[in-house]
Amino acid sequence: MASWIFLPPVAATLILLASAVGLVDHARLWINPTFLAPQIAGGLIMGVGFIIGGFCPGTSLVAASTLKLDGVAFVAGVAAGIFAFGESVSLFDPFFRATSYGRLTIPDWLGVPPGIALVGLIVMALAMFAAAEISEAYFGRGERGAALGLLPRSPAKIGAAAALLAAAIATAIIGQPTPEDRWRSMGEAGEGAVASRAIYVDPAEVVDLKRDLSLLVNVLDVRGEADFNRFHLEDARRIDLDDARGPDLVRELAGAGENAITFLVSNDERDATEAYRILKAQNVHNIYVIEGGINNWLDRYPPPACVARRRAGKPAAGELAWIFAYSLGSGLAAAHPDVARADPAPACARADAGTAAGSEAGHGAGIAKATYTRKVKIQKKVAAKGGCG
Repeated sequence: MASWIFLPPVAATLILLASAVGLVDHARLWINPTFLAPQIAGGLIMGVGFIIGGFCPGTSLVAASTLKLDGVAFVAGVAAGIFAFGESVSLFDPFFRATSYGRLTIPDWLGVPPGIALVGLIVMALAMFAAAEISEAYFGRGERGAALGLLPRSPAKIGAAAALLAAAIATAIIGQPTPEDRWRSMGEAGEGAVASRAIYVDPAEVVDLKRDLSLLVNVLDVRGEADFNRFHLEDARRIDLDDARGPDLVRELAGAGENAITFLVSNDERDATEAYRILKAQNVHNIYVIEGGINNWLDRYPPPACVARRRAGKPAAGELAWIFAYSLGSGLAAAHPDVARADPAPACARADAGTAAGSEAGHGAGIAKATYTRKVKIQKKVAAKGGCG
């Protein structure tokens, strides 16, 4: 029988429907990472084995438990194949890890909402089910012509198919919760870290962590292009809040190594905190906000007076508190106080940097080493596993 075709669509429908009504968070479910080329090769090898052997792993175990010789032989072959693969995988490790796409789903690949992809999956499964039924009738029972029908003969099967399709359509209509919805569902576990300021990291701690060669420190700058061009931290990457909501950035950060730490920064803390909420709600770990934003960073590591000066008075929310005479990007010592080197800055800035003394890195800012309360705690990723039995 072809009933097995329904199992993945039913599971997908129940999971996405439960996520749509808030019972589970689909973003937090473990999904096997995609390694496209090796998985295609493995799928072909397994598929050929299933066809030749006449079993899948589950049915082979059932057959073996009843002492059917073909089931026993199939299970023995599976065990031997697993052993051989484990002993030889190091020989083709580059291929085994090639074409990595991280946590990739069909909706991400197609760029459509999960509910729409689900409806398409159900329609495809129903078509496959009908094709399998017709094939069984034609080849197995020898039926021809009018005896073959497109619809199942069992009213129960027709009702189940209709119910499944209706559930998928309802899931698409309800839609999946937004990152803001997920953040609200986190309650005190999420907002408590913001209120207690546990996520806000002193610039001096960021500098010390960037000096640690065992860590991979990333900086995501949540500002407009104009402010970013005026000044940004070295190796910082500019993003928008829409980028934080998109699957590409989430996959990238979620797939980063356990030694990776991501800092979000804006002119003050407003936009970076909003980006933190969005990313944290999508199960991204080891992310923090630079305390006080770029304004506080420049207070701690001030640029030469000929390049920038602080505005008089309190800046508006989200506003850069410094007025720059030049757009220098990261071409100032203040952008990389963890590393001493010459920068392509104006002559007056290079002169100021050359005469400054007592800075943390021995160049640029001319301030004493800061003290701070360490807040960064690297969270280890759970070694969750999943797959088909």
